[in-house]
Amino acid sequence: MTTTVRNPLSALKSRLGAACAATALLVAAGGAEAADLNALIWCDHSDPALLEPFEKANDVKVNVKEFEGTGAGLAIVDQSQPGDWDVMVIDSIDVPRAVEKGLFEPLPEDKLPFADLFPEVKMDKSTIVDGKRYGITEKFGYNTIGFNKTKVDPADMQSLASLTSDKYKGKLAIYDYYLPVIGMAALAIGKKTADLTEADLPALKAELLKMKANAKLVGEVTASQTALATGEVDILVGGGEWVTAGLAKENPALDFSIPKEGAVLWSQSLAMFKDSKNKDMALKFIQYIMSPEGQARLATSSCYWGMPANKTAALTDEQKKILRFDEQPGFLARAQAYPAPNADLDKKMQDMWTEMLQAQ
Repeated sequence: MTTTVRNPLSALKSRLGAACAATALLVAAGGAEAADLNALIWCDHSDPALLEPFEKANDVKVNVKEFEGTGAGLAIVDQSQPGDWDVMVIDSIDVPRAVEKGLFEPLPEDKLPFADLFPEVKMDKSTIVDGKRYGITEKFGYNTIGFNKTKVDPADMQSLASLTSDKYKGKLAIYDYYLPVIGMAALAIGKKTADLTEADLPALKAELLKMKANAKLVGEVTASQTALATGEVDILVGGGEWVTAGLAKENPALDFSIPKEGAVLWSQSLAMFKDSKNKDMALKFIQYIMSPEGQARLATSSCYWGMPANKTAALTDEQKKILRFDEQPGFLARAQAYPAPNADLDKKMQDMWTEMLQAQ
């Protein structure tokens, strides 16, 4: 499997990581007491509103270290001693990589709420290896169309064809991350993200160039999200609930759609380290995160919002409305996974993306 970072939120986590760092004790190898829980996490798990209830209930300190992307997380593990870490957040599709390295402990399925998860995000093909479950999906969302519903016709946002329409020329920002946007381009031309080959690259490039022709900017998360929030653009290609939900209170005009052609699904999982010195507490932490209360706090983390994997998450009616909770079955039915190219195709996709960026 390619070492490509598939987490669509890495730039957002980088931007917000400094704010979270004040609440996070970064663990040095061997520097934490045995009773502590040591977690390699994304920034949404650093929120005190998520951690403090667990710490108080279990009389434990959760020491967290943030990382961006699976490759960076595994590099931290490689530089640590066995037993330094207890739990890890990881892209669901990358669980097999860590299992192949012998890092994770199988999870006790009878002690976790798998029956309460949205079936489409259990990610069995990734989280189960050789018949054993090594990860549980905790949060998910979509790379899709984010937009200002007072500036565009929401009905137009139900089709990816709107992204290349003259009607919205100069109104777009494109999220500068090649895999999800290539995935969106694939959906727009009727291709499945899982079936992409080198033969599809010319058609994908043509679709991307049409999007680029309508774009005012192509930028990383901060720039593209800011452009949408400030009204510089009206549509964000590659955005989704993880962009608009957290801004909804300040700007209720922002929304997202899952168009008829589909969207690109991202998901993150929790796993337990095989060498953990505190497996009982590690399991309790995973159980807490997957509980209705933990899921609600994680879904609405101050770092970024996303859909809770557990259908029983204790969200308020307003939070459910912002996340479009009741519409998830239909959204998931149209969603497809991130493209997962081999190393050769991945390189060609990156080159194609660079050519698109440089096109005038």
